[in-house]
Amino acid sequence: MSTTTEQFAGSRYVAGEWSSAGGATVDVFDPTDGSVLARVNEGTEADVKAALSAARAAQRDWARTPAPERGAHIRAIADLIRAEREPLAKLLSREVGKPLSEALGEVDFAEAYLRYNAEWDRRLEGEILPGDVRGETIHLLRVPVGVIAAICPWNFPLAVLCRKIGPALVTGNTVVVKPSEVSPLSTIELVRLIDERLDVPKGVINVVAGAKVTGRALVDSPLTSLISFTGHRDTGKGIMAAASKHLTRVSLELGGKAPAIVWRDADLDVTIPAIVQARHANAGQVCTSAERVFVHRDIVGEFTERYVAAVSQLTVGAPSAAGTDMGPLASAAQLEKVRGAVETARGEGAEVLLDGSAADASFGPGYWVSPTVVAGVRRDMRIMVDETFGPVTPIMAIDSLDEALDVANDSRYGLSAYLFSRDYPTVMRTVDELDFGEIYINRTLGESVHAHHTGYKESGMGGEDGKWGMLRYTQIKTAYHHHG
Repeated sequence: MSTTTEQFAGSRYVAGEWSSAGGATVDVFDPTDGSVLARVNEGTEADVKAALSAARAAQRDWARTPAPERGAHIRAIADLIRAEREPLAKLLSREVGKPLSEALGEVDFAEAYLRYNAEWDRRLEGEILPGDVRGETIHLLRVPVGVIAAICPWNFPLAVLCRKIGPALVTGNTVVVKPSEVSPLSTIELVRLIDERLDVPKGVINVVAGAKVTGRALVDSPLTSLISFTGHRDTGKGIMAAASKHLTRVSLELGGKAPAIVWRDADLDVTIPAIVQARHANAGQVCTSAERVFVHRDIVGEFTERYVAAVSQLTVGAPSAAGTDMGPLASAAQLEKVRGAVETARGEGAEVLLDGSAADASFGPGYWVSPTVVAGVRRDMRIMVDETFGPVTPIMAIDSLDEALDVANDSRYGLSAYLFSRDYPTVMRTVDELDFGEIYINRTLGESVHAHHTGYKESGMGGEDGKWGMLRYTQIKTAYHHHG
């Protein structure tokens, strides 16, 4: 598939019609060399209002459509994704910079989100309660919220898109999607395919590409019923504040600073590959990445030596090349952030055991960073406090489980955490005392579509996935039936 500027000129899809949004042109860059991959038009306030109005106009009829019919539409989108798996993955790989193998995995995850949520088409349940008076029955009905603003991130654009539209559509909502300005192409391409090949009613899915102007207009509008946002913590705080104007509902997934506790009885043959994957998948640009590694002092020497050797064997290279383990970072901003984190750690006294922050010298232009390992860190160093979002592993020795839990919980974030131990009491105590919404035990990262993905503290609110994530897109209507 060609990724020409002309192909993606249409960046506004409203009520079943494509057009160029009316705002400034936004460049989409190729992470491998920094060249312009494509251009899209940024949506204006008028574009957003038109999309929200179309979604509002379509929503009532969509909600009245029998749920099994809505589920059939969602399954058709999933079938389309499966049919176009490789072209979508190649485009996704080009715009984000992730290896093709990881991009294929993301496309599969996008499909899985849709198929799981489509299964709820005959399972949406309310309740029937006895009344307090003679001749009365109370019905609690699950009804859609209305129009969903689905604001998606740049690191997993297709998976998170489907994570949001799957539950939104099956429960009778309509959506306006804002893809990230960093990686909008795979979203635009998927919606183009839906428009050309499927018969999803007009106005049910709408897209307005863009950056701050588009996002602000979606958040500020009284036509928006719920804002489902995945992205940076500070942006999420701004969205929550702006949403208060109209008391718009919010669901926020805002990143993390996941600790990985490696206890003294951990099986290092399992632990090291798991943490290597949890730190370097998508070049470390994953909100559930292992951002802080705490290793019991008895084994920290062996762990560190073996870990450095393992990450040194990772192949960093072209995303399209066979055998590539890690591609470039997604943007120049990410490159600057990761390099800055390493230099700050060095300035604060940390020992950089493996420095890949200057990898562009060997790879040429682009946003290249190789695996980096930092030792001698303290809990108060910025690299242990701020989200790095890149392939940098800080390793800290701990002497007790009390210390590990204290340092792990000493964070503004509370999304994901890891524990590696073969001791049952250690596992149970750690699960009980970690203040994180998602805990991986003796395994690497990766949530399941039917579980629940949520953050505590400043990692967000609301949650995604599974039954409870789906129900976020509904509200309860109570009907008192008096028939006496």
